[in-house]
Amino acid sequence: MESAVVSLRHGGDVLFLMLGAVMVFAMHAGFAFLEVGTVRKKSQVNAFVKILSDWSISTMVYFLIGYPLAYGTHFLHPAASLLGDTNGYELVRFFFLLCFAACIPAIISGGIAERAKFWPQLVAGAIFAGVTYPLFESLIWGQNSGAIQDFFTNTFGAPFHDFAGSVVVHSMGGWLALPAVLFLGARQGRFPRGRSVAIPISNIPFLALGSWILAVGWFGFNVMSAQSLEGISGLVAVNSLLAMVGGVLAALIAGKNDPGFVHNGALAGLIAICAGSDLVHPLAAFVIGAVASVIFVYGFQYEQEKLKIDDVLGVWPLHGVIGSWGGIAAGIFGTETFGGIGGVTFLSQLMGTVFAIVFALVTGAIVYGIIVKTVGLRLDEDQEFAGPDLAVHHIHAYPEEYVK
Repeated sequence: MESAVVSLRHGGDVLFLMLGAVMVFAMHAGFAFLEVGTVRKKSQVNAFVKILSDWSISTMVYFLIGYPLAYGTHFLHPAASLLGDTNGYELVRFFFLLCFAACIPAIISGGIAERAKFWPQLVAGAIFAGVTYPLFESLIWGQNSGAIQDFFTNTFGAPFHDFAGSVVVHSMGGWLALPAVLFLGARQGRFPRGRSVAIPISNIPFLALGSWILAVGWFGFNVMSAQSLEGISGLVAVNSLLAMVGGVLAALIAGKNDPGFVHNGALAGLIAICAGSDLVHPLAAFVIGAVASVIFVYGFQYEQEKLKIDDVLGVWPLHGVIGSWGGIAAGIFGTETFGGIGGVTFLSQLMGTVFAIVFALVTGAIVYGIIVKTVGLRLDEDQEFAGPDLAVHHIHAYPEEYVK
């Protein structure tokens, strides 16, 4: 009887985590449609192929290198031993956490869209998913977390807390993207003679579809981060919901009904709540999401118009800055003073977040710096003018429009 209960528990955990993995895997379709809807027609095929190719390469490098680096477990054993007496739980845990690792190149893709070379970016994505991200993951969640978390606890009063990856995933991806965007420079025609000329997006329905797919999958991203049935939390689910709603409503006002800001506002709220979704009160989650959305609206405008950084999807403010806000917000609203569960401190969250920013900027600058100096990162002028769909994949997104 006892063995049957244990077997049922293992099976339930495997099913639980597999469903979460599938939901987060589906989010990559959201990344794709969000980018496809934002870029011009001549870059839509490239966006779809990039996301799927990055996913496939990330799978292999994370399976062979990244997951063993992060958690000390490799899969170079016979299939029977991989299945073990836990119904293959470690395998499905790899699948779930792979979906997080593969978010890194998917996030970067939106910032460098329309002018980056295809193969050099795939190489960069492989390095990030196979080495850079897993190394940081090991320090916060994985096999090397003991020493650094002890340091945070002894120095700042609590370990660094990031339940579902505001900092470990989103901030990391956004800050890794920044050096690439800066090395690439603006798209042709974006800032002629220093003057800002907006490049219209191609398809608002596709952009909206991407946002919706991401938002639905995010409940797998956050809730299933418990990684077992016993750890599932209704608080995480409702906090994710209210943070998303706070993001939408704040963007509706701050963005003056702009559909791009509204649909990205939902994502801003969800990014920000990942870190503290298991700690904060639902009303605090609403506030965290609303503040995140305002940061994105004004941060995107400042990035584009004042700093003149052509970050096509705004991945630096959306994922980098707002992911950082999420990590810090957990140290404010997760405390008992604000109705949270506690066990966090503002200083631990602040310093852990700053550590992630420095780690991402340094490693991103090194990887992209080497690529720029060797094979180059940007398409040549003629290729960029024609668009990566034609230059890289030799087909338009809508071939019938070009039939004479």
